[in-house]
Amino acid sequence: MHPDISTLRSQQRQALGLLLERHSPWPLTEPAPSAQELDLVFQAALRAPDHGQLQPWRFVVIRGDARLALGNVFARAAQLRDPLDDGERFRGKAMAAPVLIAICARVQAPHKVPESEQVLAVGAAAMNMLNALHLLGYGGFWATGLNSYDRHVQKALGLQDADRLLGFLYAGTPKEATRAPERHAPPAFVREWTGESAAHDIAETAAAR
Repeated sequence: MHPDISTLRSQQRQALGLLLERHSPWPLTEPAPSAQELDLVFQAALRAPDHGQLQPWRFVVIRGDARLALGNVFARAAQLRDPLDDGERFRGKAMAAPVLIAICARVQAPHKVPESEQVLAVGAAAMNMLNALHLLGYGGFWATGLNSYDRHVQKALGLQDADRLLGFLYAGTPKEATRAPERHAPPAFVREWTGESAAHDIAETAAAR
């Protein structure tokens, strides 16, 4: 059941209504986002929270015939992982959408901002990108898998040793109309902490010392 947004202003209702319908459609095809639309998507990515202002996000766009080259990289990496694997199933993944975006985190370590927080910032940027694609009328699908963790793939994409490849964001137009899966009600995942028992628990712990 959707929450009641009838009291919000028209533009707010429209924006929230669209966000509440966001999902990950598959497969994706042409038309792809234009260069101007992709620029908006990346602008949205750069609005993600960023502890320490480290700007850890890096993105690599793959489209057109470059997808064929990426498919060859995927296939070769699969063969190197397993000589009995012909890699063809991975080759097809590079052609599953008109635009692929490699989502990367350039981690600074050691640093007072933990590596996990730097990676989370890039995850938040990727979510902003998915939302932006949806609001622009496109589909977005974030996939990981073996190729995301393969150093041969990372090297082929020109990533540095400090970079973490967090997967590929597939962007395009849903091949067929899809409906968002039914959402669970928030109370199944949300609870409120009042702090009532905290002081008592701390006092018991102190007394036990």
